[in-house]
This record gives sequence, structure tokens and C-alpha cells, in this order.
Amino acid sequence: MATLPPDYAHRVYAGWLGKCIGVRFGAPTESLWYRDIKALFGELTYYLQTDPRVFHPDDDLTVPLLMLRTLDDYGDDPPVARFGDTWLNYIADGRGTLWWGGYGISSEHTAYMNLRAGIAAPHSGAIATNGPVIAQQIGGQIFSDVWGLICPNDPARAAELAQRAAQVSHDGEAVYGGMFIAAMDALAFSATHVREVITGALAHIPADSRYAQVVREVMAFYDAHPSDWHACYEWIFNHHGYHHYPGRVHVIPNAAVCVMSLLYGENDFVRTMQIGNMAGWDTDCNVGNMACVVAVMRGLDAIPTHWRTPLNDFFTLASLTGSRNMLDAATAAHAIIRHGHRQAGLPDPAPRARYTWQFAGSTQGWEPINSGIDMRLLAEIVTVAQSDETGTPALRITVADIFNRRQMGAYTHTYLRPADLDGNNYQGTFSPSIYPGQTITCRVMAHPKAQPDLIANLFVKDGNADASAPNAHSADGRIQSPGLKLVPGEWQTLTWRIPPLTGACLSQVGILITAKHSPKANEAVYVADFDWGGTPDFAYDFSRERIETDGSSQWTYLRGYWSLEGDAYVGSGVGQNESYSGDIGWRDYTLSAQVTPIGGDPHGVDGHMLLARVQGALRSYALALLPGKLALLKNNHGYTELASVPFEWAHGQTHTLALRVHGADLIGTCGDVALRFTDPVPYLSGMIGLANQRGCRTAFRAVRVG
Repeated sequence: MATLPPDYAHRVYAGWLGKCIGVRFGAPTESLWYRDIKALFGELTYYLQTDPRVFHPDDDLTVPLLMLRTLDDYGDDPPVARFGDTWLNYIADGRGTLWWGGYGISSEHTAYMNLRAGIAAPHSGAIATNGPVIAQQIGGQIFSDVWGLICPNDPARAAELAQRAAQVSHDGEAVYGGMFIAAMDALAFSATHVREVITGALAHIPADSRYAQVVREVMAFYDAHPSDWHACYEWIFNHHGYHHYPGRVHVIPNAAVCVMSLLYGENDFVRTMQIGNMAGWDTDCNVGNMACVVAVMRGLDAIPTHWRTPLNDFFTLASLTGSRNMLDAATAAHAIIRHGHRQAGLPDPAPRARYTWQFAGSTQGWEPINSGIDMRLLAEIVTVAQSDETGTPALRITVADIFNRRQMGAYTHTYLRPADLDGNNYQGTFSPSIYPGQTITCRVMAHPKAQPDLIANLFVKDGNADASAPNAHSADGRIQSPGLKLVPGEWQTLTWRIPPLTGACLSQVGILITAKHSPKANEAVYVADFDWGGTPDFAYDFSRERIETDGSSQWTYLRGYWSLEGDAYVGSGVGQNESYSGDIGWRDYTLSAQVTPIGGDPHGVDGHMLLARVQGALRSYALALLPGKLALLKNNHGYTELASVPFEWAHGQTHTLALRVHGADLIGTCGDVALRFTDPVPYLSGMIGLANQRGCRTAFRAVRVG
């Protein structure tokens, strides 16, 4: 067994938070050159982007976390081909996640199309397959931080994993870039200066590579001119600028900028980002990579609070698992930390609640409730290292001088619409992370000197609520738990099962604190270990949904054309057309729907399906209407039949299908017809889905989960 640094978790959180900040800082200037940035904005000192909405999905953050799932799905030491399977499993066909710039133009688009055509990794990204130009763009470098973060002080292992992951889409110098970045992140856990990180990482790529040569050249220029990064940039531009290398975003010019920003940043987190961003080219990628390295090396204290505040710890992804496309930096860090333990041969960390607020200053995406005026002047949410004598990490909700307002609280997003984002170039789609029928639990404590009549209520907000409807929950869509009277100075457990609902879209979860009588100033309440789980109990009402990013709200989709027609969700297309909702962690449940086959392929490929335990595009179960039969299917890199029974059906007829998954047992029904199968190697959790096959058109109504 290896050992992990004593402050490993906090370094990982700092590193991933640093990457998020760097990506956001660099995003507005992506693809601009230094002269353009200088002319348009002058010297960049802080975020250009002031839009208060949630930062849009970005490939720099999405792809690394998706690639990390390879280790969850295929073990801690997966071969290169399995990293390619991860692309096929979690990336929608031709949309989201990647830059779909065209085959032979975008390295990632080219690699994905190769994978879809059966060209497995590493051939999908190889020079022999795609040529040296496409294979050596920047993507192999920008997605590699996670491998260093899970291999602290083990740069050789970090570089090895980065090499395999990068080879899905890249080759040659681009793969060396991924290895170099991963090795730097690994070394940053014990280094005291960026020079150690750079020189140490060089030992893990070929010494005669162009990449290593350029790194050494930039280091030599810095040694000769240690106080003038502008002169270094001019040298890079003249010797290694974009005009010297083919393709849209070659790795070498950006590698030179990365090394320059680290050296001239002199261990300073902000200065490193500012230099990297001013230099231009692939700014969000370069700044994100370098910010991660410095943040790991220096820790959270190196990141000024005002750089953290706009992010609010919250970021988004663009993948097929819509409920996991809303994340906070602490949750992402815990996923990385778990893999760090496994790479070190250590047991997984103890299970934790979704929200523990254990990292200093981490709000985990929670916000104060706005009660009609600018509550930012009245309320704050801070993380306290010690909220009580035992040092429980907690979220503190405070209000100063609320007079007769009598209410304070906090919430976090559990669903996002496109309008909630500051942009959506990567076509992020979302499913709620919480559902009716699930149970919320947390611990709450009023300050020991609080008034004795504070009441705590959990709540969710229905984003589909119509305040004018007769059955409206409330004017703002909130659905609340019964109140719990708080005892000042005592931790109390608050538990609430959200009632079953039809047609809801739960977009927020939070806690309200109400004063029964006139409140005094500066009330404070602490919240700890906020979580939810359990089997959902709800139904979709598609007449209340809307088209968002080409599919129904609350649903992502793999491929096909998906539309809303009255109370039906209708799918068709030229491939295996699938749309998903729910959460990948759901275990035992029953999915039912009214299914109306509208049309099918005249050549006999005619299938209309309910999907359960969907773990992505490559793994799921299906209950299907196939020509002349009802069948249970298993998708394991392609659908195979598990069991079937003769069943006559016709286009235009509506049938109620139900698929129950319980442990290893599958039960499918259509009216009085039933199928059973026990899978010896079962999928034990996953989302729900609707699907049909090439050339089919299907209407789905009254979709219910319980």
C-alpha cells in the first residue's frame, strides 16, 4: 500500500477548484491572440465574464470527469480500448461534451466517428489513422489533470494513465502533452516551486520529443530573461506560434504558453492565470491546466476569495447522464479522492452525504434565498470550520436585521434550464438530481443564543409549477415539509419524504428557517450532512414539459429526433434512438409507460422500448415490442435477447408496458403477458430511458417510476 499526503483531500479540492476558476477566467478569450486581447481588453486582471447565471458546460471540465468513470466501469487499471468505450457510453452521438468541428478538423470529432465505426482506441486517435495534424492538436493535454490528482507524488503512474486516456483521440506530441500535465499535477503535491514541477515532469516524456525540446527552450529563455514575460511571449510567437504549426489548435504553441505562465507566475496562482490568459490561443485550456498545478502545490490559501465567489463552487457538464451534469467542486473532488485511495491500494473513504461543507469556504453551490429585495445585503452563507464544540463542518445561514421579514434560508439547484446558463455552446442537457418520492435528511442546529421559536422546513421547488393552476403547491412552486421547532444549541435531524407527484420538475432543494414571532438581529442556523435518496415515485406529464436543447426538458438523448406532441414524447431517427432521465444511481424500481408504435422499418427492424438501469449508451435493460413478440433485452455494447414471448401488436395501437428491476430479477409485462429473467451478471443501478430502432417512430405517454 502507498500512503497519501496528510492534506491530500484539501489539495485535490484546491486543484480542481483552481481548474474551474482557470477555465472560467480563460473562456471569454478562447482562440484570441495576444494582440487581440491587448487591443480589446488591455491587461487582464479579473474575470471578463460578469453574467450572474451559471457558467456554461465546457469540454475542459466535462471530459476529465467522464474519463475518470472508466476506472469505475472497467477497474483501476483499464486498457486503452476501455477509455474509448467510455466515450461511446457517456457522449451523445454528434452533440455535447466535445467540439464537433467536423471529421478531419476536430481531433475529438474525428476520434468519436472512428470509435462509432468500430475503430477502437488507440487506433481511433492514432497518427496512422488520422494523420499527424489531427492527431497532435491540444485535446490530449487539456483533459489530463485528473490523472495527476489521483496519483499524488507518483508522476510515472499519472503519466501512464494520461497516455492511455489521451490515445483515444490523439497521438505523438499531443499524448506527450497529456503525460506532461498529469506528471506536473502529481509532482505538485510535494513540490515547493513550479521549476521542480516542470523539470520533474520532463523525465516522464521522451527527451527527444518536440514537446520536451520546446519546454527546455522556454525554460532557457526564462533563465536569461526572468523578469519579462512579454519578451518570452514574443520569442514563443516568433518560434512556436500558431503560424508555425498546422491545424486549428496545435499542442506545441499552447505547451510553450503553459510553461511560460508557470515560470513567470512564480508560484502565484493569480499571476500565473493572468499571464496565461493574456498570451492568448487556447486560453481556457491553458489557464485551467496551470491553475490546477499551482493550486495543488500551494493549496486553498493561494486562491483569493474574490476569485471563488462568482463560481460559488458550482459548475456544469455536458454528458448523457443529465442528473450528474450539475456538480460542485467539492463533490468532484470527492470522486477524484476516492480514485486516489484506490490507486494507492487503500480502502475507499467512508461514505459521505452529498453536502458536508468540509472544505474551507466551500458553499457547494448553495445560495441564500432572495425574499423580494437584495438579500445579498442581508444574508450570507459561509462554511465554518467549527460550528459547535465537536467541530462539525456545516453551512451557516445568517440574517442581519431582518425586522419583520421572519424568514431566511438557502437552496441549491437540482435542475437547470438553458436560460439558467450564461451560454450553452456544448449543448448541456439536464435531468433533475432529486425526484418526488425520495427522502431528504439533514442535521440542523440553531445558534445557542438564538430565539427559542425558530422553525425549520425542508423544501423542493417545482420548476413546472403553474401558480394559477387549482392544484398549485404555492405561488412560487415550493413544496414544504412539516416544520421542526429548533432547540438552540442542539443538533436535530430533519427528515422528509417528498410526496409522490405527477408532472413536476424539481429544480431546487433547500431549507427555510422561520421565526414565529418578531425575530431579532443576527440569527444563525447551521446545516450539516444534507442528503437524499430512495426510490422515486412520480410520473411525467409531457404536456407540461418543453423542448430544451432539442429534447424534452428533464431528458437527455443519445441520438434521433425527439419531439413533444401534446401529452406524448415522440422519438424517431436513423439509428438506435434513445432518450434518458432519472439518475444513474437508482437501483430497484418499476418503469411503466403507454407506448404507441407509429411506424417501423419495412425491412423488419421494428422495435419500441422501455429502458431501465441505463448506465449510458452501452449498458442497459429493455422491455421491447419487437416484430411478433414482447422481449427482454440486455444492452452490453449492443442489445441481445434475454427472453421473449409471442405477442401480436400493430402500429397505431397503444400498449401499457412495465419493466420491474429488483436485484438480479427482471419482470416485464404488457397487459396479461409477462416475462421474467434473472441475470447472472446484473446491472444493479441506472437511469430510465425510452428508445426505438432505426426507421421507427414511437409515442410515449404516462411515463411513471415507482
